[in-house]
Amino acid sequence: MITVHHLENSRSHRLLWLLEEMGLSYEMRRYERHPETSLAPPELQKIHPLGKAPILVDDELVLAESGAIIEYLMTTYDAGTWRPTDGTAARRDYNFWLHYAEGSVMPLMLLSLIMSRIETAPMPFFVKPIAKQIAAKVRSGFLTHNVARHLRFMDDSLANRDWFCGDELTAADIQMSFPVEAAEARSDLASDYPRLSDFLARIRERPAYRRAIEKGGPYQLMGGKSD
Repeated sequence: MITVHHLENSRSHRLLWLLEEMGLSYEMRRYERHPETSLAPPELQKIHPLGKAPILVDDELVLAESGAIIEYLMTTYDAGTWRPTDGTAARRDYNFWLHYAEGSVMPLMLLSLIMSRIETAPMPFFVKPIAKQIAAKVRSGFLTHNVARHLRFMDDSLANRDWFCGDELTAADIQMSFPVEAAEARSDLASDYPRLSDFLARIRERPAYRRAIEKGGPYQLMGGKSD
């Protein structure tokens, strides 16, 4: 029996969505964030030492990390619907996007979140100008340019297709959904990256995506909760 340990407003939403798309039976255990720190509760550490979601338990097997969980589900339960055939261009694209999501673009989204929190965090008045100056330098010297480059790359990749690997939704698209939604919370996708905005519109129309929200609870990233 599959059990998903799900944290509100987190990467674990996309795991619920994938399980709904695959039609697999699962049990969900939902955890709420600390109201002040937004951190995951310590109870998750009893399931996995990292104490972060998602965590998937399948009988005696305990897995963390979204990409590793998706790979396990594809290898164990998928008959070829959610992962392209080996040796094809679509499969190479699938492998790239599956790892790109957390390996390349999410670190930038996380750094953007950290800079935003530095800029808005309560602190002594004499420290605040220094903190804002540091954040501004990080943005101007590194972050703004790199985020824009990645978002343009992602947007251009959807120029001639609806999904990142071709004409059909794959598990890699589900993996990519979180960084695109994180980008939406921190930029104007509709104006600057319309194909990414359309991508989000398509996934949000899917019944399985909506069922994941119904089961996992309200899901929005404007508050900057991204563990």
